[in-house]
Amino acid sequence: MSIDNFHLKDDIRDYWSKRSETFDLVFGHRIPHGPEFDAWQQPMRDALGEHPLSVLELACGTGEVTRLIHDIGHDVTALDFSEAMLSVARRKHVGKPRLRFVLADAENTMEPDEAFDAIVCRHLVWTLTQPEQAFQEWYRVLKSGGRLLVFDGDWAQLTPVGRIASKLIALLGRFSPPDPHYDSAQSAKHKHIMEQLPFGDGLRPERIIPLLKDVGFSDIRLHSHEPIAVAQRKQANLRDRLRTRLYRRFILTATKP
Repeated sequence: MSIDNFHLKDDIRDYWSKRSETFDLVFGHRIPHGPEFDAWQQPMRDALGEHPLSVLELACGTGEVTRLIHDIGHDVTALDFSEAMLSVARRKHVGKPRLRFVLADAENTMEPDEAFDAIVCRHLVWTLTQPEQAFQEWYRVLKSGGRLLVFDGDWAQLTPVGRIASKLIALLGRFSPPDPHYDSAQSAKHKHIMEQLPFGDGLRPERIIPLLKDVGFSDIRLHSHEPIAVAQRKQANLRDRLRTRLYRRFILTATKP
């Protein structure tokens, strides 16, 4: 790892660690029971099935996606490189069997070769400092026939509808109290980090699919994120409903032959 990437990873860890206690209070991070929970879980049921598997969850954060995978019946190794995030996740899931939390880097997991039936990650790929090496690492720890399930999006470029939604959100902000969970200082830090990342100018499927193919993944498929957005809008206020329309989000699956 280069010195530049070492410092960038320090910045990334510091950013998410500081956000750990309020992370679940921000719309789109916590996954409440009900339609949204079911909508997030359905792609996991489709990709992984319900026969118990050994699943590696990368960048588990506060353990929201961990719950979805574990509740289906899979054995979960939930990995994050922020001890602060892991502390929140451990408190949520204290005493649960078939679940272990690991402090490690998603780009260098230190897990054994061919140890897992599946890998799941949400909103991780856009933060990768060395995506090619990360995908090689994920390929290494998957068993033959193992599945990769990615939830992510292009957080740098607003969609055409998103540009309109952004203006409406700004207008609403003039006539309503500021959202206490959106911190301007943290937003500036987020922007600074994005400017240094390989996918900081926009994560799009067409950019990562060739990289996945290069390391050996096959049967790479894109799936619509819209059912999740529709479910999120059912219980959200107007400002948060508009937020679901800002960016292009996607779900991707791939297989290790």
